[in-house]
Amino acid sequence: MTYKEPLSQKAIGISISDSAEMVVLGLSDEHLQDAMAEVARHMLALGARLVYGGDLRTGGFTDLLFELVVRHRRDADVGDRRSAIVNYLPWPVHAAKPAKEIQALAQDLKGLADLRCLDEQGQELALAGLPLTANTQLPTQESWTVSLTALRRVLTDACDARIVLGGRISGFKGRMPGIAEEALFSLRANQPLFVLGGFGGCARDIAEDLKLIAPRSSLTVQWLGREQFAAFSSNALRNGLDDQENETLARTVHVDEAVALVLRGLLRIFGSTPVPHWDQDFGASINGSPSPK
Repeated sequence: MTYKEPLSQKAIGISISDSAEMVVLGLSDEHLQDAMAEVARHMLALGARLVYGGDLRTGGFTDLLFELVVRHRRDADVGDRRSAIVNYLPWPVHAAKPAKEIQALAQDLKGLADLRCLDEQGQELALAGLPLTANTQLPTQESWTVSLTALRRVLTDACDARIVLGGRISGFKGRMPGIAEEALFSLRANQPLFVLGGFGGCARDIAEDLKLIAPRSSLTVQWLGREQFAAFSSNALRNGLDDQENETLARTVHVDEAVALVLRGLLRIFGSTPVPHWDQDFGASINGSPSPK
């Protein structure tokens, strides 16, 4: 019988952006990057494809994902030649670049990542048909809002589960913070959702709204769209973790603990091997292997 990786046929969405609270929490930006890197590395090791909606900033999280795939190739099944990452670009992002730049990047990433460009309504565009010159007009707020919401609907359809961490709650360009909109779409689609709230930001607020952790104070920041999470409870996460495990995931700042819990939930949902119950030990085994360090 041909061996198959536990998550080889699954696509896992990662939602991450900078969190303004890292310093307050005694953490640095590197902690958030490390968390993303460890989560992504273990997903790849189990054969999953990563789905990400990002920009093309030098040194951003998109670059980090691409670097990870170079260092940690996806452990795909025999004969599975699909790329490890599917990176979707909304219209305002790729329209600001000339076609040859997008096409050259796609060629450089061939075999590692699929670069997919969307129009304002979320329809995929052929890279060969992109405009030769960059759009020199700044996109309107309406264009950003429509394009980003369309992107996030596409991301939801492309994923089997989603992981959220960090996230700004001000200065965003869509109708609500990006991580909030992606998490909201996952909840509405009954898609497994993992909320890593220990790194603050939007993910922390979502964890509070789902009653996974207590509010930090009575002065709750009401960002656009936050009231929509009141319709959900922790039961809507559908991520294979029990209440205690989700509460731990929502508050931990220990990357190895967070990764172990995410893997546990995913393997309970999608894997065929029983996974032992979390025993409060960071070195607890998952399917008999030491937890990641």
